[in-house]
Amino acid sequence: MAYNRGMTATQSPRQCDLAIVGGGAAGVLVALHALRTATAALHVTVFEPASVLAQGIAYATPWPEHLLNVPAGKMSALPDAPDDFLDYLLQVDAFPGLPRDAVAAEYAPRRCYAAYLQARLEQAQASSPAQFSVVHDAVTALQPGTATQQLTLAGGEIWQARQVVLACGNSMRPLPITGADALPPGQVVDAWDYDGVRLLAGDGDLAIIGSGLSMADSVVALANAGHRGRIHVLSRHALLPLPHAHGGAAGFDPQPLPGLPVRQALRTLRGHARDAVAQGLPWQSVMDRIRPLGQALWRGLEAADQRRFLRHVVRYWDVHRHRIAESVEAQLAALEQSGQLQRHRARLDTVLVLDGTLQVHAHGAGGGLPPLRVGALINATGVETRATAMRNPLVQQLLADGHARPGPHGLGLDTSVAHAELLAANGQPHPGVQVVGSLRIGTLWESLAIPELRVQAQQAAARAQG
Repeated sequence: MAYNRGMTATQSPRQCDLAIVGGGAAGVLVALHALRTATAALHVTVFEPASVLAQGIAYATPWPEHLLNVPAGKMSALPDAPDDFLDYLLQVDAFPGLPRDAVAAEYAPRRCYAAYLQARLEQAQASSPAQFSVVHDAVTALQPGTATQQLTLAGGEIWQARQVVLACGNSMRPLPITGADALPPGQVVDAWDYDGVRLLAGDGDLAIIGSGLSMADSVVALANAGHRGRIHVLSRHALLPLPHAHGGAAGFDPQPLPGLPVRQALRTLRGHARDAVAQGLPWQSVMDRIRPLGQALWRGLEAADQRRFLRHVVRYWDVHRHRIAESVEAQLAALEQSGQLQRHRARLDTVLVLDGTLQVHAHGAGGGLPPLRVGALINATGVETRATAMRNPLVQQLLADGHARPGPHGLGLDTSVAHAELLAANGQPHPGVQVVGSLRIGTLWESLAIPELRVQAQQAAARAQG
């Protein structure tokens, strides 16, 4: 049920029991669990300016070449029903003719996941005693209170809620150059502008800044749109995402790893990877084995070791941990082998506008690179994790008013580990405000993927009804 804007700021505040700020995957997961577990007429309201729920950044793409980075059999939204997404894909016949086991191993188009979350939300709403509504507006300010939390919307409306869950989602880092905002808008496109990236396809050369998952999305989109020009990829490490692999499970005990210093932990993991390969297993089996311990590994590091990890290890960790479908990796490899995709290990210096094109200047370890003349730039620098740099008015208001503080190392917002409560500048928790998803990255590190989001959502929903 949608709420149409029209109330003025002078009218009495509207009320709800649970206010969920953000209607992407994280926010919809919270709403889904709240509706499924409600035993009374709880009023749940999602605040999301976009017209469609459950998409956010990751699942907003309409294009079939953008695949999930995890096999379908591991993507259930419900911790107590691990095959739920698989059941949905079979129900809608997403992979005609494939048996159940084969579908479980497939990497479904990401648009399927948004449709899945929407379908499950609709089902939960139909059978729940709770009342559900959606307000298509952004929350720009939050005043936490003892019994009531007050939210101010961009349109001026005031809402009050007993509990608030912040599920604000992700924002893109800006291009790492001065004056990026002054570049011609049509020639600088964010990788998350999925339609805009495809419109760049043609005969001219392009440059992508960043070499992670967003870069992979952009390259496969351009290839599927028929791009014929070269694609230059610039990043500090020039490491492409690595693929998943089929094979048996590594059998070592991962429990001793949390608490080890970062250097010792890395040496141990490399040893396990060598052992796995010697046994005929892919190295990926080692990462799969430690996957459930991601948060424990991060929290087990001393602050100094966390800083070392962020300075020296994080990019290597990312390419091994956040892997892509083998078919996507094969497409990237083929484009690179043909010379159409070219990697440059370099830092971006300046971008000049010359005769309707962009001249890209960068430098690598050995000095400056020859300037690149391209028709457009794609910003694929990834998720902005620094709280003070996030282009989110609500986050900035919470920091400015002392209702929040940056998380460890300036990443995300600080939260209590046990109850996910937002911590004020003085370190005191706000019992009525919980945080789920990417804003908890500094505290938990692993806080963006569905396995973490679905558990956080389930716990937030339970606390909101407690």
